[in-house]
Amino acid sequence: MGIFDIFTKIPIIDTPQKPIENLHDNTIKLLDGNEISLSKFKGKKILFVNVASKCGFTNQYADLQKLYEENSDKLEIIGLPCNQFGYQEKGNASEIQNFCSVNYGVTFPITEKIKVKGSEQHPIYDWLTSKNKNGTTNSRIKWNFQKYLVNEEGELQAIFSSKSVPFSDELLTAINS
Repeated sequence: MGIFDIFTKIPIIDTPQKPIENLHDNTIKLLDGNEISLSKFKGKKILFVNVASKCGFTNQYADLQKLYEENSDKLEIIGLPCNQFGYQEKGNASEIQNFCSVNYGVTFPITEKIKVKGSEQHPIYDWLTSKNKNGTTNSRIKWNFQKYLVNEEGELQAIFSSKSVPFSDELLTAINS
């Protein structure tokens, strides 16, 4: 893959298998400290997005919110703040929450700040990036606002780069398939 691959859809080319672990068995802590179980979202697709407040892609929050509002019957969006790419998410929980609410009117769940790669990688991203766990493909997080779409049964469906905007034809087709 070349340097420009972060600007395109990242195809899943491996033959899908049954996931080794069920994504819906995981929990995640929100900015307010409450934990939610991903089993709450069975029957809906989930779009996981590693987010940051000071990134060139931060304006995607507005379209993510609009996508969430227009598809809330079939899609859950979960924003996962991360400070591992260019140190672009330095805020604490209340600063992140305030930034998302005031600037973009975000109402979809935002989690505590996590690590999406490395030795302290959050279990959700361990599942999303590991074929041994998700049964579909290995991948790596290349930058903020990379998107992972999981289907209604908790299976990895598609991966989209940071450059893939929330209303891209590819993402909308995947959500509606």
